[in-house]
Amino acid sequence: MTIMKNQHDELIPMRIQNNWQVCIDYRRLNQVTRKDHFPLPFIDQVLEKLSKKSHYYFLNGFSGYMQIHIALEDQHKTTFTCSFGNFAYTHMPFGLCNAPSTFQCCMTSIFSDLLQDCMEVTSPYNLPKVLTRCIDTNLVLNFEKCHFMVTEGIVLGHLVSNRGIEVDKSKIGIITSLPNPTSVREVRSFLGHVGFYRRFIKNFNKLTLPLSKLLQKDMKFKFDQPCIKAFQELKNQLTSAPILQAPNWTYHLSSCVMRPIRH
Repeated sequence: MTIMKNQHDELIPMRIQNNWQVCIDYRRLNQVTRKDHFPLPFIDQVLEKLSKKSHYYFLNGFSGYMQIHIALEDQHKTTFTCSFGNFAYTHMPFGLCNAPSTFQCCMTSIFSDLLQDCMEVTSPYNLPKVLTRCIDTNLVLNFEKCHFMVTEGIVLGHLVSNRGIEVDKSKIGIITSLPNPTSVREVRSFLGHVGFYRRFIKNFNKLTLPLSKLLQKDMKFKFDQPCIKAFQELKNQLTSAPILQAPNWTYHLSSCVMRPIRH
């Protein structure tokens, strides 16, 4: 992934491609689509199960969404027009509101009986089972993006390894290079980026309070000294983010709630 600036000094992610990348605006279609509420996995739970392992293998589906067929009677709904003519997808493209949940449902149905073993038991014998399942279900993998017997890797925007759970340094570098926001939109974008790593930032809600106030309705935009201080402190904490450890559920855990005593 290469990050470049456009004529407005905005950071734009660029991917080196040697083929066509089609992007269709399906907002009108998504508005009238019945939403599929198949649950996506919780990031915290996935990272907790994957951390503290000695070795990993990462398998990447080749054009994952495109491996899922669209029913013949629904293919016309994806029709788009370009300079080459009118076309419709026969396989699921990006941009459809139900694409993520449909893909997750498909992966769960294929690997449901293997997920627990593969995520919680570090064993090379699990890999042949997974690859055999891919062959049996005609799930094609992208060999260039598959990694085997590595000691760390990026999962859901985080680095997992035997050390624990860490931030993705490449994303942190982009965030810390951002200049002071000049609009509400830029503040909201910044808070969205740092909020993704809020578990690594102590007193996150307190630190972001000056910036969050700028998002209030009818609030005059003024990026004053408290905002600048909060902006810089958030970036500083991300650059020195700690390594998180997943809890050991074999131990007995207890919670203690403190409340002030009123006289």
